[in-house]
Amino acid sequence: MFLHTKHLQFEAKPEKPDPAYAHKLQELIGGAYGEMTVTMQYLMQGWNCRMSGKYKDLIMDIATEEIGHVEMIATMIARLLEGAPATATSKMAAADPVVGAVLGGMDPQQVIVSGGGPLLADSNGYPWNGRYIVASGNLLADFRANVAAEAQGRLQTARLYHMTDDPGVRDMLKFNLARDTLHQNMWLKAIEELQTDGLEEVIVPNDLFDEEYAEHASAIWDLSEGTDGTLGGWASGIQPDGRHEFSYLLDPQPLGGPASAPPPDPKLYATYDGSMGDPAGPALGTEVGPLGKLKDKLT
Repeated sequence: MFLHTKHLQFEAKPEKPDPAYAHKLQELIGGAYGEMTVTMQYLMQGWNCRMSGKYKDLIMDIATEEIGHVEMIATMIARLLEGAPATATSKMAAADPVVGAVLGGMDPQQVIVSGGGPLLADSNGYPWNGRYIVASGNLLADFRANVAAEAQGRLQTARLYHMTDDPGVRDMLKFNLARDTLHQNMWLKAIEELQTDGLEEVIVPNDLFDEEYAEHASAIWDLSEGTDGTLGGWASGIQPDGRHEFSYLLDPQPLGGPASAPPPDPKLYATYDGSMGDPAGPALGTEVGPLGKLKDKLT
């Protein structure tokens, strides 16, 4: 159950309308690292968490907080658009025909589609996409993704902070910056605690070490010009998982044969000179006609 409170988590009042900045601020709602992404990422992680207790509670606390961040920024965008395009945009257009041609930097959809309000889209108008989120069910993998999301979100907020001198906008962004600072530290601590509690180690997933080709879990292949990579701590010594040792392979050689696709099916009309022979027959499970009917009977 979610309960909406009518008061904003933090104030979102610009000193004056600014349609061009409203366009930019869309990134913090519907961008790949915007508030909508972390909201849905944390909600899905929380709903997918298979343990009750502190980890699930933490995820759901932050997920619910992020809903409030979406509301704050949506409210700020609507207030930045106040009077547009009838006043602010027309004044800019009158002063500069080039600026007027692009509606003073404003996103036209903020007027045409949302009636002077925010969009669920990024600063280019690209709609928010559920594929942005990470919710795997493995808390170590997810928490690492959360650190990255909060880092990217704080980075973009910091850049947007320098793009405005409006004290009201900056006031809200100062709050957002602080929450992103907390959340980065919080997820890093949660990662540490997962390991302390013995739930996860370092590598995700903590399995199949006996199955993998362990000889390939040590050497970094030197595949770009220069040897400065060998100066890092990842060039030698024990790896963070405690299972493997780092090394640097300066002259890596290919381990496979020549790359070539198999002969194509003639009905796909790929250009082919016959040098690799005739194509294979239909793969098992794709037969049609009598062979398909026979397979169906056998299964």
